[in-house]
Amino acid sequence: MKIRWLLVLCVWLPFERVFALAPESHKNSSKPTSLLPLSKTGTRVADIQVTGIVTDDKGESLPGVSILLKGTSIGTTANSDGKYAITIPDGTKDPVLIFSFIGYTTEEVTVGNRTSVDVKLLPDLQSLSEVVVVGYGTQKRSDITGAVASVPKTRLSQLPVTNVLQAVQGSVAGVNISQGSSVPGSAPSVSVRGQNSINASTTPFIVVDGIPLSKTGGSLNDINPNDIESMEILKDASAVAIYGVNGSNGVILITTKRGTSGKPTIRYNAYTGIENYAHILKPRNGEQYLQKYKDYMIQTKQTQTSPVPNYDELPNYNAGITTDWIKESSQTGILQDHNLSISGGSDKARYFISGEYLDQKGVIKGYQYKRVSFRSNLDVDVTNYLTVGTSLFIANNNYDGGRANMLNASAMSPYGQMYNADGSYKIYPMFPEQLYTNPLLGLTTDRINRSTNLNGNAYGQIKFGGVLNGLKYRMNLGYTYLPTRTASYTGRAANDLLGTANTFYSETNSFVLENILSYNKDWGVNHLDITGLYSAQQRRYTSATGKAVGFVNDQLSYNNLGAGATQSNSSYADRYAINSQMGRINYSYDSRYLLTLTARRDGSSVMGANTTKYGVFRSAAVGWNIMNENFIKSIASISNLKLRFSYGKTGNEAIGVYGTITTDNTARSPFNGVSTIGAVAGNLGNANLHWESTLSRNLGLDFGFLNNRFSGSIDIYSNTSKDLLLLRSLPIITGYSSVWDNIGETSNKGVEVTLNTHNIDKGDFKWESTIVFTSNKNRIVDLYGDKKDDLGNRWFIGQPVSVVYDYKMTGVWQTGEDASSQDPGAVAGDLKFADLNGDKKITADDKMILGQTAPKWTGGLTNTFHYKNLHLSVFIQTVQGITRNNPDLTYADETGKRNTPIDVGYWTAENQSNTRPSLAFKNPRGYGYASDASYTRIKDVTLSYVFGQKVLDKLHLGSLTAYASGRNLHTFTNWIGWDPEAVQQPRGVTSSSGDSWVNNYPVTRSFVFGINVTLR
Repeated sequence: MKIRWLLVLCVWLPFERVFALAPESHKNSSKPTSLLPLSKTGTRVADIQVTGIVTDDKGESLPGVSILLKGTSIGTTANSDGKYAITIPDGTKDPVLIFSFIGYTTEEVTVGNRTSVDVKLLPDLQSLSEVVVVGYGTQKRSDITGAVASVPKTRLSQLPVTNVLQAVQGSVAGVNISQGSSVPGSAPSVSVRGQNSINASTTPFIVVDGIPLSKTGGSLNDINPNDIESMEILKDASAVAIYGVNGSNGVILITTKRGTSGKPTIRYNAYTGIENYAHILKPRNGEQYLQKYKDYMIQTKQTQTSPVPNYDELPNYNAGITTDWIKESSQTGILQDHNLSISGGSDKARYFISGEYLDQKGVIKGYQYKRVSFRSNLDVDVTNYLTVGTSLFIANNNYDGGRANMLNASAMSPYGQMYNADGSYKIYPMFPEQLYTNPLLGLTTDRINRSTNLNGNAYGQIKFGGVLNGLKYRMNLGYTYLPTRTASYTGRAANDLLGTANTFYSETNSFVLENILSYNKDWGVNHLDITGLYSAQQRRYTSATGKAVGFVNDQLSYNNLGAGATQSNSSYADRYAINSQMGRINYSYDSRYLLTLTARRDGSSVMGANTTKYGVFRSAAVGWNIMNENFIKSIASISNLKLRFSYGKTGNEAIGVYGTITTDNTARSPFNGVSTIGAVAGNLGNANLHWESTLSRNLGLDFGFLNNRFSGSIDIYSNTSKDLLLLRSLPIITGYSSVWDNIGETSNKGVEVTLNTHNIDKGDFKWESTIVFTSNKNRIVDLYGDKKDDLGNRWFIGQPVSVVYDYKMTGVWQTGEDASSQDPGAVAGDLKFADLNGDKKITADDKMILGQTAPKWTGGLTNTFHYKNLHLSVFIQTVQGITRNNPDLTYADETGKRNTPIDVGYWTAENQSNTRPSLAFKNPRGYGYASDASYTRIKDVTLSYVFGQKVLDKLHLGSLTAYASGRNLHTFTNWIGWDPEAVQQPRGVTSSSGDSWVNNYPVTRSFVFGINVTLR
């Protein structure tokens, strides 16, 4: 019986398959068909060739179009006539062909039962119709008349960074971002189009979701990069004048993600990795250290009685024990970040909620940074004309912990003793040398540094109808509460025999209220967009400081200042306010001719009492969409062409609160045997102080060729800043050292180029590149109205604001050379300097400008490769034309007291070095060793894999991406030191910007692995 049924089955199956070859509608047809053989499941039963032709929207053939069989690597390319042929193999289920071509939308076509498939591709106008966030609104990119740069979204979403500016660095033309320190949680410095001001702040104004973040006490460290949807940078007068007094240094606009209608979408993004030094400036090992000491004694003509300089080095020397102090002060840095978000909503209400936990352990022991943040964005359509919403976030930043000292670690003798007999840290490892303490002493201190940013923004928007159709009113209300707390205690274990405690508390309360009225109207080929604003902003700041010295023991730490023998305290409070009115008109005719007019009036509390405190800032810009002209439309090779020009004025009020008021400071002094509080001169005010203003001109060209295979922009700008907020020096006999005044003038001129190219787009493989180039020439036009230099501040007419002014080193005096006719007193091994004025001696008159501290030009190159689901991005950054003094090349009279880097050599009578002095050279003139700090860096490389639908179906996921990323992988430079970008301060020095030698922290290299998951 079983054999009989088997025979029946064998006979039936072929007939069943034959009948299944044709659909029901064709079974009885006698007409021939061009149908493909399919099984019941739609699976092909034989290789079939599909042919066709690809045309554009005008019906003209498109050569070079890529055709790919979805889910496979089978592909082909259309020939010169737009024709193609592709073979679909046996067994392919429900075949789909993907047609793609640069400058056109990608089409996916289901083949079904056809052997001939013709396709029409439409131009991809997304780049032109892309909506870009501008001040107080949005615009189509094709309608923008100003210089507005959008940060590539891949830089925002695919790079593991703690501060979003780290991802932007080098990728946007005209924006100079420098990471002077890699201290965990540190924020990069940023400037847009050069340095306009000399003494006043040049930091760009930052706006998040329409509400200012600047001047609230907050920073971009408070913003979770995962929450950012888009980031625009406004650069010229037309773009920034709408922010008036806040716009002269550029404006950064950040828009965070918001919910969309639909079922909830849950996303989890996480990465973890390690950090280490990008480059180590290695100290000398034991043998090299001994040789240096021997040479030092010879060159200083001293008698060497011991193989090592100090008594406490002898035990380890005799035992053959050496210590790598850099290694002992370091650790493998660990970085991890976890971000969970959920978004969704209905037609009436949409939400986005996210939470983040970031933990970064530094490469130097004790350094760490933690951030916990939460965000909630909500939009509700209450009616068809009323929409309300909120943007709330809270961010807690934690920088707690005592820290090791890298400078002391690099100075330690390899024979120094780290521990005492009881296991505690030895305070002076090279005793009796007491200039350098144990680099690990900081780990014994108690230290907290915390801040919390509680930010709540709400809005309400009304859309009018009927005769008022196109009119909208929006009210924005923002409030920020930002408390900070720092405290420290240094006790006996850290070489403070009395014990010192410090505490600091501050609180910032800020609010902003904005009323925005906008009107949009289209008639015929005309478009009109009008925006009006009235806003008020206020900030109140208070702080309290306490200090106590002299504790019985170290048990109470900073928790009871009253236990100290002596206490001191102080407090401070200020208030800042600004009121503003603004109007803007955008007009376009036939999407060809564009006009933007802007005026803003700001009144600031920081301006002088004898002024109106108000300033008016205006700008005008025109644009010409040449691409929309008939004589250009016929040129197929041109995809986009737009000319822009803007002219306008912006302001700067970036001085401290109460800087225009004369104030006294308190001082305690004995009077009749009693300690009495008195008053001493503090700040000399200037009641006539008013705005610093910047006049800006910008000429720009946006272009695209060969269906946007090549696209980008070129901008040429010229900025002139007048009435600078400058600290004028005063004779100290007046009781004041300086006073704020409106004097001086600077200029910035530059060129910015952005070029996007689609190099290869064939089948599964694509290669895209982005090139950015920026050149800026900054100079001082005038200082005090007399066109004279200020040597004391090193400000020179016609030169950049920040320069290196020093002697010109020409070599090293060698044995037998006579220095008496050029530098009397110099001996062999001393540095040789040029006698510029020819007076046969080296004096301050022989100093010259050796270079500028800001780059002459910067560039970035991003190459992105795609192969199927695999993606590779390589970003290279270059910074050129920087000159900086190098503290790692000079130790002056400390040379014989400390270890020195092996890369920093020294002159001997045998090697006759012409670049390095002898160990006996004390650098009496304070030469700064100006060095070329230019560099080219492999900034980041990211390899990612996007899992296909089959894997997602098995895992029941919506999407899954895994990636590996490396940052600061290699640097090409002539700089001798830790890194040309890192700021390293000499021992005992704290710069005016707050960079301290105790926090010298080199640039780090990181390797991370991460996943981005979307749940179904």
